Amino acid sequence: MTASPDLRSRITDNIVYFARTLRKAGVPVGPASVVDAVNAVEVSGIENRDDLYWTLHAVFVRKREHRVLFDEAFRIYWQSRGLIEKMLAILSPVAPPRGQPEKPKAGQTRVSQAFQAAKERVVEKSVPEVEVDAKFTVSGKELLQKKDFAQMTAEEVTEAKRVLHAMSLPMDKIRLRRLTPSGKGRIDPRRTLRASMRAGGDIIDLKFRRPAEKRPPLVAICDISGSMSQYSRLLLHFLHGLTAERRDVHTFLFGTRLTNVTRQLRMKDPDEALEACSDGVEDWSGGTRIASALHDFNRHWSRRVLGGKPTVLLITDGLERDTDEDLEREMDRLHRSCRRLIWLNPLLRFDGFEAKAKGIRAMLPHVDEFRAVHSLDAVADLVEALSGTGRGHGSDPRHWLQA
Repeated sequence: MTASPDLRSRITDNIVYFARTLRKAGVPVGPASVVDAVNAVEVSGIENRDDLYWTLHAVFVRKREHRVLFDEAFRIYWQSRGLIEKMLAILSPVAPPRGQPEKPKAGQTRVSQAFQAAKERVVEKSVPEVEVDAKFTVSGKELLQKKDFAQMTAEEVTEAKRVLHAMSLPMDKIRLRRLTPSGKGRIDPRRTLRASMRAGGDIIDLKFRRPAEKRPPLVAICDISGSMSQYSRLLLHFLHGLTAERRDVHTFLFGTRLTNVTRQLRMKDPDEALEACSDGVEDWSGGTRIASALHDFNRHWSRRVLGGKPTVLLITDGLERDTDEDLEREMDRLHRSCRRLIWLNPLLRFDGFEAKAKGIRAMLPHVDEFRAVHSLDAVADLVEALSGTGRGHGSDPRHWLQA
């Protein structure tokens, strides 16, 4: 297809504005990538919508997590303005039939607002206006605390990362068999005798001891499949902050296979740590095999990281492909190996959630608590519950099985 100079100029301008939209949505697109995209379109030519999509996709998408944002940005930017139809004179996509409204897609809010920002042009105004940004004032923070991670804008995601990374977890302590010196408790005969000998036996200075206490280790097993990617990425900031405070935090990621990312999360810079996690995981935003991932954990890692009566956080939506028998067996073994197993499921954010999926029903009998993990408020509730000062102990799994 031979394009006129005017049409070629219009294509170039719109690719530049599209790149700005991607950048505002959170995709790192630099000037060099924009130049490469323009050259790629001119060299390859544009015969249809798919040609433009995959040409720009090859240039702008460098990581798995950027695919969803690029797809949504392409759909909104090019289709809403009718640019492809005007340039290529092809039919516009058929609108979805009316009926039940579609559920918001992951990243849709961020891309839509980025598109709106790129669409607005800077114009000179004769009367200066005073604008007050109330996004992160008291009321704005309250809204951010309750907002679903998947529907946050790019700015809100940045603020949420900062809040999650700053959260501390003063977990409740457990008693050990080992005894430690104390001001009260049981009498310590050995220390009492030594103290009295130093005084010549005239004075008996009683010494006491009591069981030692320690914070239990924390193990997180996090689902990074397509449906969980947005939530997992933000929760990794929370886990990175905990790993920086404590050495007994272990983090595992799984999609179709299990990966230990504890060493990566010990990097000081959170962005560098998460980039290392992404590079070390081959199945990010892919499928889910919970049973096989738990089997690998129970077989290769449980004896290494489940000592000292740990608390295990299982972060997944429970949408499983493997057989229910395997999943139930692995969940039972994991439950018996730890002191407390807490299942964090973002699907609990829906008021009409029901435990009908076979995978969910197979997992529920083997967890101690069932909690939502879709917002900052939900994570704050988890922190307070683990520290012994929480608002309850989450949902009783038996309640969902009986429903």
